[in-house]
Amino acid sequence: MQTLAQIEADNQLRTAVAMQIDWEPEVTSRDISVAVHDGVVTLTGLAHNYHEKMAAERAAKAIYGVKAVANDIEVTTIGSRPDLEIARDIVHAMTIDVTVPENKIKVGVKEGYVTLDGNVDWNFQRVGAAACANRITGVRGVINNITVKPSVSPTEVKTRIENALKRSAEVDSRRISVSATDGTVYLTGNVRSFFEREEAVRAAWAAPGVSNVVDHIAVVP
Repeated sequence: MQTLAQIEADNQLRTAVAMQIDWEPEVTSRDISVAVHDGVVTLTGLAHNYHEKMAAERAAKAIYGVKAVANDIEVTTIGSRPDLEIARDIVHAMTIDVTVPENKIKVGVKEGYVTLDGNVDWNFQRVGAAACANRITGVRGVINNITVKPSVSPTEVKTRIENALKRSAEVDSRRISVSATDGTVYLTGNVRSFFEREEAVRAAWAAPGVSNVVDHIAVVP
């Protein structure tokens, strides 16, 4: 059972998250609700598109004290678009996006849900492909199965990530431990905010050859 102090803290956090979502210009829906329990935020309601749904999640994660976010927002569109039309728009968006390599990614769409498959050399290429899909009208969700091919040794990956964390003004590297095996990076330790945790994960993904990041960092405000 929650104490009165925990209930009050959750109420304050809920208010802060709701205000941040309302402030976010990429979120125009007024049908998004926020619930908080022990620092874990649950978002429900309706969004006009998948990009708006993810913008609401980013806004929630930016609030100090948030430990995790469960995004249960549903995407509703006025009228449905044919899957073939959605797929064509995604392929076109990736073709003109300089961050996405040519002819390396396959796009599948079923009932508005997109699946991306393929292999790339860098995580920013993987993220760029997903961003192209996120912005297309009619997309209800994106499953990103694109993999990053390991190209450097685990020791080099570990060293590069540790150095990146030390350079970051947003992350206290002394509180985070890094290990790497066959392209998979493991992060452990604790940070002061969800944003700091996200920055540590982002730094790990930025290293060459990283195909997966296992995040075991705890948020301890």
